[in-house]
Amino acid sequence: MNGFRQFKQMFLTQLRMTYREKQAWFWGIFFPVILMVIFMSIFSDNSDNNFNANVALVNDHPNETSEMLLQQISQIPVLEIETGAPVTREEAEEMVADQEVNAAIVLPESDDDTSLLIVVNKEDEQGIVTQALSGMLNEFVHQANLFAAGAEPIYEIEYEAITSGDTEFSYTDFLLTGMIALSIAQGGIFGMVDLVDMRRKGLIKRLRMTPADMNMFGFSDMVMRLVFSVIQIILLSLIGVFIFGANLFINFAGLIVVFLLGALSFNAIGYFFSSLSKTTEAFMGIANIVNFLMMFLSGVFFPVETMPDWLQPVSNVLPLTYFVEGLRETMIYETSIFNAELWAGIGIMVLWGAVTFMLGSWLYKRQSIVATR
Repeated sequence: MNGFRQFKQMFLTQLRMTYREKQAWFWGIFFPVILMVIFMSIFSDNSDNNFNANVALVNDHPNETSEMLLQQISQIPVLEIETGAPVTREEAEEMVADQEVNAAIVLPESDDDTSLLIVVNKEDEQGIVTQALSGMLNEFVHQANLFAAGAEPIYEIEYEAITSGDTEFSYTDFLLTGMIALSIAQGGIFGMVDLVDMRRKGLIKRLRMTPADMNMFGFSDMVMRLVFSVIQIILLSLIGVFIFGANLFINFAGLIVVFLLGALSFNAIGYFFSSLSKTTEAFMGIANIVNFLMMFLSGVFFPVETMPDWLQPVSNVLPLTYFVEGLRETMIYETSIFNAELWAGIGIMVLWGAVTFMLGSWLYKRQSIVATR
């Protein structure tokens, strides 16, 4: 009973300290909420729309071939003819230069001409819309060639999309789980700033001189941070689901495992940073650098696979990458707790936590660190 009373008092003390710590609240609650609202407001409305491209058609020398192509291109549903009718070459190039259209399609100038010219803006030459439009017209020309030769296509590609979830995966779901992982990671790392402040003020040294159980002190701190992280998950999930229409299909057993091990791992990383820092300013400097590095390289906002090839190995060693993936698997895809790939990612994340915790403990025990208390 004495142990429970001591835990209760320490837990309440930790809770009050966290409540007073503005930086932990900002990085753990307000910053993820603000960031998620901004990203979802920008991208959610467009994420589920079908692809379309605005084009201008040039038919300066109408002939039988160009009229036939004009009629067929006008029927492609994803192409929007900007003016509704062909324009001159000069007008089309001006529209491309001013980025009023994604491209201009110049139709053949004679019946013997067999080429279609696509004019694009140099700045958008490698853009997604340009590449998609080019591929689409290539397929169109290929089909026209087959028709002209009187040949029937032999091979065809069949397309099928599958998901382990009950509905189609959207960017809103993707971003929501990424923001939840980011907020828990930030809460675990930045929450350790109070440990630096306590050590600087000599509070830890005084606490050790009392009958207080230091193990119970650490346990109460860990429980308080888990409670803080649960608040983060619930708050962000409610905003994502009820305001932005995100879909969650949770495997609770898997989610609990990923959440507990992830939260503890990032607490350990924050503990390691606190062992390196003699002041809160130094701690915040280290934590901010690592936080921003992981934020943009761990697949929180965009899939790791879309990053440059040379950058992906960096992402694959960061613990937040596996925490994000773990939460997505268990909150969207209902991935079973017995999934081998899930545990492989958890293993790397836990390894980060174990190594940083041992390094932090070792640094705290060093004479030079003790002397500063």
